[in-house]
Amino acid sequence: MNEKEKQEISLIGRLISMETLLILMGIVSLGYGIVNAQVMSVFWGVMILVGAVVLYFVRKKDWKKHWEEMEGAKRRYEERMKAQDQKENDDAGKQ
Repeated sequence: MNEKEKQEISLIGRLISMETLLILMGIVSLGYGIVNAQVMSVFWGVMILVGAVVLYFVRKKDWKKHWEEMEGAKRRYEERMKAQDQKENDDAGKQ
């Protein structure tokens, strides 16, 4: 397989990706709802398009960094809770 074939497959793969199909379905649903004055089709079309935009930004985000931040926040929370429990136990022991 040469380089040009790989590029063509990659281009076709991007054009027929799940995101493209979602956006296309949202546009079709929105258009159908507008043409036929069906509120639910307009609603679902808008929801699908908003979901596709959210999906784009979610996939763009650096997940490794995100999970590292979440683990750090969890550790800090657990340390605070442990310190608070120790303080409560020390206070209970003094009384």
